[in-house]
Amino acid sequence: MKINLPELDKKRVVVIGGGFAGIALVKKLADKNYQVVLIDRNNYHQFQPLFYQVAMAGLEPSSIVFPLRKLFRKKANTFIRMTEVEGIDPAKKQLLTQLGIVNYDYLVLATGAETNFFGNAQIAEKAIPMKSVSEALYLRNHILADYEKSLSIEDYEERQSYLDIVVVGGGPTGVEVAGSLAEMKKYILPKDYPELQIEEVDIYLIEGNNELLTGMSDSASRKALQFLTDLDVKIMLGKRVTGYDGKQVTLNDGMTIAAKKVIWAAGITGKAPVGLSADCKGPGGRILVDRHSKVKGYEDIFAIGDIALMTDENTSKGHPQLAQVAMQQGKNLAENFIRMDGGKALKPFKYRDLGSMATIGRNRAVVDLPHIKFQGAFAWFVWLFVHLFSILGVKNKVFVFLNWLWGYFTYDQSLRLIIRPKLNKVDMSSDNTPIPK
Repeated sequence: MKINLPELDKKRVVVIGGGFAGIALVKKLADKNYQVVLIDRNNYHQFQPLFYQVAMAGLEPSSIVFPLRKLFRKKANTFIRMTEVEGIDPAKKQLLTQLGIVNYDYLVLATGAETNFFGNAQIAEKAIPMKSVSEALYLRNHILADYEKSLSIEDYEERQSYLDIVVVGGGPTGVEVAGSLAEMKKYILPKDYPELQIEEVDIYLIEGNNELLTGMSDSASRKALQFLTDLDVKIMLGKRVTGYDGKQVTLNDGMTIAAKKVIWAAGITGKAPVGLSADCKGPGGRILVDRHSKVKGYEDIFAIGDIALMTDENTSKGHPQLAQVAMQQGKNLAENFIRMDGGKALKPFKYRDLGSMATIGRNRAVVDLPHIKFQGAFAWFVWLFVHLFSILGVKNKVFVFLNWLWGYFTYDQSLRLIIRPKLNKVDMSSDNTPIPK
């Protein structure tokens, strides 16, 4: 069975994934001489850099998502289909989905990456990742529900396991989550839970390397460590989590930490669709591509964003898996499709490094730009400005700005609600909390 799509007298470009790379490509190609089909498991684009603020009850999910149909509603040659991709048949030039078959002239893989649990099935089952809005909401519910439960527990050790939170991974996501949790402990919990002994709440940040933010400058790493230490985060460097059974975290040196919440931000991995040759798959689950984003061994399949591994004389291990790389690759590939239609030579991709940044709570951030590095309050305002203007939709920008403004002056938020969908018993975990999908 084929998915119902109009048959136009234009070549069809099928794009899998409505993330930063896919959206950048489709926006630039939507008005050109192609039929563009965007396929995603969701009907919205998610602004991943702010997932942690949804998890920490700083923002509502609706503020950081944007409907795909609204984004392309005026683009007559662009079609949206919401479905799961099951595989590719390159010989027949067909994409296999749960809804049926989609024929393509060109296929673009912009599927992003998923959480990397490094093959540890126990951790994958029990730890909480944060790669989607639904996972961020699940984490928010879990944190708030555990604090509610802790009020009724007399035993210190048992209560501690509900209060303490372990964050694994000292990259930007882990650092931002740990900083946000520490600020919640400092400013919010004393107001909402005056019965709690706040000093009992411990936030752990565990990183396998000997420094935080390994992809950033030494000054950014040192300052992030200082900021988190000032917020009373218990930082454990050079240690790895080897096990987690839902109640106790085990480290590679034998140390254990009792905690019912482990937030996993330790890495990502690509997941190539079934049907591609093994020769095009590289380290980290990424797909090998040339400088034109063309998948190795294929003339009509391309990959962009986190899933793509593009190497050159300056990037032997590929480009960093950042939103800026994804957007630039999406725009470059769109331009190359336009060039192909006009019979022109393709333009090789060249990454323009715009810098990287991370925030560690109010007035604390680190920013590495190509020619300058700075930290502190000014870096925090730069971080706010960049992220605010990167969000899709004017309404979303306004809502996020108002939430940030209110939180800045009041040290408070009004979004700490435990809202669970009604689920069947098979969708519930052993302790009766929803399982994220």
